Amino acid sequence: MKETVYCGIKISNLNFIKRIAISLICALLSINASAQEYSISGIVKDDNNQPIPYSNIMVSESDDPESIKGTTSDELGLFKIENLDAKTYVLEISFLGFETFSDTIILGRDLNIKTITLLEKTQELDGVTIIAKKPTVKRLVDRLVFNVENSTLSENNVLDILKHTPGVLVLNENISVRNSTPTIYINDRKVHLSPNEIQQLLEGTSATNIKSIEVITNPPAKYEAEGGSVINIITSKNIVSGYNGSIYGNYKQGEEYPKFSIGTSHFFKTDKIDAYINYSVSPRKDFREIDESINFIENNQVTSSWETDFERTRETGNHNFNANINYQINDNNNIGFSTNILVSPESNTKQDANSVTEVFNALNSLDSTFISENSLVSKKKNIAFTVDYLHKFKKEGEKISFNIHHTNFNFKSDQNVATDYLWPDNNVIRSSLFQTVSDQEIKLYSGQIDYLLPLSDSEQLEIGTKITSIDSKSEVNQFNFENGQPIIDFQNSDVFLYDELIFAAYASYSKKWESWSFKAGLRAEYTDIEGSSALTNTINNDDYLELFPTIYLTKTFENENQLYINYNKRIQRPRYRQLNPFKYYLNDNTYMVGDPNLKPEIADVYTLGFTFKENYTFELYYRYERNPTIELTAQDNINNEVKRISVNTNKAISYGLDFITYTPVLPNWNLYAVSSVFYYEDQYFSLENKDDLLTNDQWSFYTQIINYFSFLEDKSLTADISFLYISSIIEGPVNSSSRSGLDINFRKIFWNKKASVSIGFTDIFNKQNFTQTTRYQDQDIFFKSQMENRMFTFGFNYKFGNFRLDNNKKDIDLKERDRLE
Repeated sequence: MKETVYCGIKISNLNFIKRIAISLICALLSINASAQEYSISGIVKDDNNQPIPYSNIMVSESDDPESIKGTTSDELGLFKIENLDAKTYVLEISFLGFETFSDTIILGRDLNIKTITLLEKTQELDGVTIIAKKPTVKRLVDRLVFNVENSTLSENNVLDILKHTPGVLVLNENISVRNSTPTIYINDRKVHLSPNEIQQLLEGTSATNIKSIEVITNPPAKYEAEGGSVINIITSKNIVSGYNGSIYGNYKQGEEYPKFSIGTSHFFKTDKIDAYINYSVSPRKDFREIDESINFIENNQVTSSWETDFERTRETGNHNFNANINYQINDNNNIGFSTNILVSPESNTKQDANSVTEVFNALNSLDSTFISENSLVSKKKNIAFTVDYLHKFKKEGEKISFNIHHTNFNFKSDQNVATDYLWPDNNVIRSSLFQTVSDQEIKLYSGQIDYLLPLSDSEQLEIGTKITSIDSKSEVNQFNFENGQPIIDFQNSDVFLYDELIFAAYASYSKKWESWSFKAGLRAEYTDIEGSSALTNTINNDDYLELFPTIYLTKTFENENQLYINYNKRIQRPRYRQLNPFKYYLNDNTYMVGDPNLKPEIADVYTLGFTFKENYTFELYYRYERNPTIELTAQDNINNEVKRISVNTNKAISYGLDFITYTPVLPNWNLYAVSSVFYYEDQYFSLENKDDLLTNDQWSFYTQIINYFSFLEDKSLTADISFLYISSIIEGPVNSSSRSGLDINFRKIFWNKKASVSIGFTDIFNKQNFTQTTRYQDQDIFFKSQMENRMFTFGFNYKFGNFRLDNNKKDIDLKERDRLE
């Protein structure tokens, strides 16, 4: 029933003349009250007389619909909007699944409307529920977008979502896209963490506020040329004022140790401020066992064989804190602040490694045994801050943004290694003890400007520039103990300074016409490098300019099929630890060493793809890499040592066919499948003779199949069954064996979508462990790894605040936005 409120009084069934008269009286009263401010309050209930919390209440001036004030009802359905002038307003109260209540109010005093009843609208609710349950995959001209907002996947953590994202492979401690480690961005901001730290960050972050995952196999010119593919994690933003939050956690029980993760997220929005804060802590212990066999060869004869049984227990307890705060100065200006903080305190970061090595002579008789105990404690701080400023011009879509960033990384470790050497009868030959103290500090500064200019409704130009400065200091001091006293080993102690300065500029042009989409760009990066070693008293300088073109072309047919082709050029600069020239000993006979003269890897990538009926994608690709950097385990046959050395290989070539589908099979069954058949060839130099070029090549295959099932009438019970298989693969001279894994996970949502509980098993048949073989010339190494991949998992998530208002509104808009794009 339509009612009108005059001067705070509900009146109906008045004729036109009486309404005019009363309106005039109220208008006169409002003149005297114009200097005062009033409020509107009430309670929202359903037709069963139950309160409706978190309903959306909006008032707008009748002659200015854009002047909107609003709030949400509390847990009891109560609401109050204050600081209103004496004017005529339109009041609207809405909640998903109910008819919108609308009323006109002429306000002249504080008004309590008391009870407002919303009538249920069943059909619309059912339709929206279907939209909310199914993640969708959409291909844009330069990327694949996996929309997960408000789907069942949003009950997971972010790492779980990546495991289900088309084209992304998460295995053991690695995230990869097309056999390479991708660069992780969050809302187009690069995350400056190591791959292991990123994995723990994502595992400790709830996916409740994740809108989509963008997989960019060939990144456009706007992104740094550094790295291979890009994974850009897009978070959703509240569209109404209010607050929501969540607490979440997971428990994993491996064959040896449990692992925990618990966190909390909070999202708050007012008319001007939009804030998100997330904190998580992940205390865990991980066990790994390695069996290693090495044949030391001289003149094509085995002179000695080493059999090592290595066991390692690693304890970590990373604290992750993330925050994003945006302040809207006005309609055209916005300033934002974000931070990523990772802290690993020394009290929670420990590693104990024990190894037993049996040494056999040329006749395969036991010659001796040495037992090593390695204990290590470390601490780490990685603190990053970013400030953004965005200005929108009067022209629709024209904008300029400024970005400054600082990362401060500090890592300290203290390692003690004790070794006993024994005869075959277990009598002690000798004992040794050494200590290694290492420290690394990295300071990164960057500034960036991006400008976007729409040239027409169908084309736009984007230009930008960036400067990045990196200062790195790595120090290692090794002490040998004699009669219990530490004596510094100057030959294995060093200070390495590394400075890098990168100037970048780019331009990108895109156009859409009829059924075609086109995008092309060019990025230029000038790099200036200086590295110095105190031990060798050498300084290495290098500078180079590289151009990185990108091009994308997409044709969409009338039946929604798509054909696309793209090309881009990328660079992979050596990691800082790969440049450190000093030896870091893990025991008396095994050490890690870098090379300050490593060259950057340059890669050209070509892609041709076809998407059939929006759900099936076939993609051919070709990748050519010059000077790839790999970490190679090699043996020194003269000194009977094993070294993990970072080297440039000559080149690598890979090409293959990928297939991706994300499609419904039955109303309650959706299928995601990705598979790839690819050829990989790596040309590398012999460590003994740099002119001796060797080749290792192989065809490989991997596939991942995930089945999503939903049960019950409200689809609140879901199950995911995932199977992964990877055939043997190569990298340089190393051949890794095949592996597979089967995961099952169940999830139940209850308490009106406020809470969820999951239970599952990973790697049920314990088939994800692998072996590695390195055999060429005088190198003969066999490596077998056993990790805690088979685990029982339990997770929970509880949401509070006005999460329904935020989520439900997005449910309705999601499909419409996709259509507009």
